[in-house]
Amino acid sequence: MFTGIVEELGHVVALEPGAASARLTVAGPLVTSDATHGASISVNGVCLTVVEHGDGQFTVDVMAETLDRSSLGGLAVGDRVNLERAMSATSRFGGHIVQGHVDGTAEILSRTPGDRWEVVQFTLPESLSRYVVEKGSITVDGVSLTVSALTEPTDGTPATFSVSLIPTTLALTTLGHKGVGDTVNLEVDVLAKYVERLITTKETIA
Repeated sequence: MFTGIVEELGHVVALEPGAASARLTVAGPLVTSDATHGASISVNGVCLTVVEHGDGQFTVDVMAETLDRSSLGGLAVGDRVNLERAMSATSRFGGHIVQGHVDGTAEILSRTPGDRWEVVQFTLPESLSRYVVEKGSITVDGVSLTVSALTEPTDGTPATFSVSLIPTTLALTTLGHKGVGDTVNLEVDVLAKYVERLITTKETIA
């Protein structure tokens, strides 16, 4: 489990595509400082398992399901990625509950700079919109963020959500470097999904 507080901005060192998978090597001296074989590291919000590590780098295998549901299939050598190690039982819970299980992807629609912040607007897939609420939590490329605004779909225009990024987030994560049209990974609040499941199951039994 993660909290959505990015520890390090790493970059892709190597990418070996397979028939329905890929092997990814990422440079991240901080997150590899105590890495072990089988450890979990979040890469742009995707929980991946370390299969090799050393010299400040780690290698992971990315399966077809992950490539289909996330933006990792579009990475190239040199691309920056958000990195976070799995939290320990004694860690501060700085963000919110993040599993590293991407629910879908979104596209950046606009970036509006402010005095010391920036408002970024994203598309919101219809399948995920019911889990997103204003002032609630959402994970974007592994970053725990607060939804600052929502719009509903109208006349073929998709729903959207916005977040306000502080200078630290802009400087220390990929969100400060992405542009309009770029794709990001989304993970909605898992608590909302559990509540929906419990209510649905109860109604079915009744």
